Amino acid sequence: SQWFAGTDDYIYLSLVGSAGCSEKHLLDKPFYNDFERGAVDSYDVTVDEELGEIQLVKIEKRKYWLHDDWYLKYITLKTPHGDYIEFPCYRWLTGDGEVVLRDGRVEPWLPLEHRCQMSQGFTP
Repeated sequence: SQWFAGTDDYIYLSLVGSAGCSEKHLLDKPFYNDFERGAVDSYDVTVDEELGEIQLVKIEKRKYWLHDDWYLKYITLKTPHGDYIEFPCYRWLTGDGEVVLRDGRVEPWLPLEHRCQMSQGFTP
């Protein structure tokens, strides 16, 4: 719903998993105006290779006609097992370029007791 948030540029998606990376896929539907402001678009992306657990999504934006900024909120990925993983972005993509998104899941890196000890030992 951001003003001027849509784009006519080419948008490509690549998936990065624990066991490999996919080729980049152009996200485009024939005779459809992709990536309009406020729209929620969905695309089927088929990957032939085994990627393992998906860890990152790479989005590339390439100029179609004139440079067109694009505001991307998030990408929701449905895995072959039916699970949904959200990759938050919440930023403007300007010019030609790419952005790598991590999933929005919270992963505890340390057991709770270690995290508490670390926070108690911090002195500003």
